[in-house]
Formats: sequence, C-alpha cells, structure tokens
Amino acid sequence: MKKIYGNRQLLDTLTGMAEGGRTAHSLIISGEKGSGRKLMAKYYTQALMCESPFEGMPCGVCSTCKNIEKDIHPDVIYPEKTGKLGNYSVATARDVIADAYIKPNNSSGCKVYIFADCHNVDARTQNALLKLIEEPPEYAYFIFTCGSKSEFLATIISRCVCFSTSPCTEEEAEEALAEEGFDGADIRAAVDCFHGNIGMCRAYITDDELRKRVDLTKAIADSIINKDEYALSAELFSVGKEREDVRQVLSMLDKLARDTAVLSKDSNAGAIGCSRAKAQELSQRLTAYQSAKLHSCIEKAWGAVESNVGIPLVLTALGAEIMDIVG
Repeated sequence: MKKIYGNRQLLDTLTGMAEGGRTAHSLIISGEKGSGRKLMAKYYTQALMCESPFEGMPCGVCSTCKNIEKDIHPDVIYPEKTGKLGNYSVATARDVIADAYIKPNNSSGCKVYIFADCHNVDARTQNALLKLIEEPPEYAYFIFTCGSKSEFLATIISRCVCFSTSPCTEEEAEEALAEEGFDGADIRAAVDCFHGNIGMCRAYITDDELRKRVDLTKAIADSIINKDEYALSAELFSVGKEREDVRQVLSMLDKLARDTAVLSKDSNAGAIGCSRAKAQELSQRLTAYQSAKLHSCIEKAWGAVESNVGIPLVLTALGAEIMDIVG
C-alpha cells in the first residue's frame, strides 16, 4: 500500500481488529480536520473488503482497494448532505436505513456507509439511525468522522467504537509532502502554518483561498498587537459571510490565542497555530488571563454563528470584545 504517515497506534488497532475477526460494525473516528479521519475510514473499509489482505492489512492494489481509494466502489456509500447548513437530514437517514437492508454486490459481503465530517447532526437524524446502528445487518458497517465525538448523542456513542486521529510530527509531514512532489519552500511554509497536519499542509500549498485566510488571520493578529480598532474591524469584515471561511479563521485565531497563553508562560514552548511569530508578539502584550478571555470570546462567537446569528453582527461584536480585552 501507499505509505500512511502518522496514526500508527490507530492503524495497528484497525489492522488487529480485521486480522482477528473482531471488526466493529459502527465506528466514530474523531480528530482535527486534515489529521487523517477520512484516510482512516478508507483504510478500515479496505481492510474489511480487500480481496487479498495480509495479516489484517489491505493490499492496496486489488480492484476493490483501488475503487475504495477513488470513491467509486458501489458498496461504499457516502450519504448525501442537504440543506442550507449542509448536514445529514432525517430523510437521508431514512434512505440509508432502506438501502442498508439491500444486500451488497461485492464478493467480500460488506456494505459500508461513511458519514464524513459530521457536525451538528440533528438529534432527530441520529435517533432515526439508532436502531440500525444498534442492530445492523451482518454485512453493514457504519463509520462516522467528526471533529469530536461530543457531536453525537450519548446513545449513538455507546453503540460505536470510538477512535481519535492525531497529527504527525513535522518531519513526517515534510516527508509525506515531499513524496507527493511538492516544492521544498512550499512545504516549509505549509508546515510552519499547520505543523504535522498533512491534510491542512497539502491544502495550504494547493488552495489559494486557504492561504488568503491564513494571511487574514495574521492580519487580525497584527491589529490586536497594535490595538488598532479600525484595522481589526476591517479585517473581520473581510472574513466574509461564508460559514466555512468564518470557521477556519476563528479556529486559526483561537489557536493563536492558545499559543499566546502558553508562550507568555514559557517562551520555548511548542506552538500549534499558523504563526509562532505572531503568537510571540501577542504574548509580549497580553497576559495568560487576557489570552484565555480571547479564547472565550472567539468560542462564543462561533457558537453564535452555529446558532444562525447573522455573521456580520457576530464579527462586529467579536471585534468590540477583543478591543475590550486588549484595552
């Protein structure tokens, strides 16, 4: 198989489950976006369905493994997201329930449903799926990927085996990106921003819009450092009205707040945000207490966006709160 970087313990666990015939019918794989959630879901699916497995590991070269990798296998289903918020609806759940009782086409005798990027899934949708997850057909498997298993009801969690992904080392990320043929300077810039998160590093190199959001986050940090209320308002306004753009910028800003708090206590500590330099500058101007308050107001802002409060209003309020914190 193509080399998989990081998540060694999780890979070994999934391989051991397949080799020992102790496969779980329902899994939750949680972790940061880009940390390999979908990759692990595919690996487990390949381990279940591979035509020539070796010691629980999929071969990666049979037609089944290749089709799973390309997202074209007829018995590996990615349920559709619908609606304004792009989520899994009750209607989608009912479609899955009906389809799950139709036997698979492939010789492995498996049918796998991968619910990718679960976030704020309606409780009604989860309750609709509960009976199926609790008593699935012997050939049916369900994999949910998400940022945190807390996205799910306790009743769903209790019926799933839960795993977490984790970022690689920066060295592993550099090696993986080099193997994909990316330029050395681009790799270093990406790893400086997203460290061992290979998925986000790859996106940083290939996605102009993500690089713009990183630059915007750094500009917001500069506005806070300079206590420039006008610039802060302008930068927050330029985030736009798309929820995913807002989520990414607030997430990156929150990591900078975390780094600021840590670096204010230990200037040699490791950083997880998109700019160690900006976090160091912030740590010279903000106390750990102020950084913690900054985290709280960012978290509150995202909660308001999740509750469908107007994004311009939320970001305006966030700017005012930030200026109150920095004085």
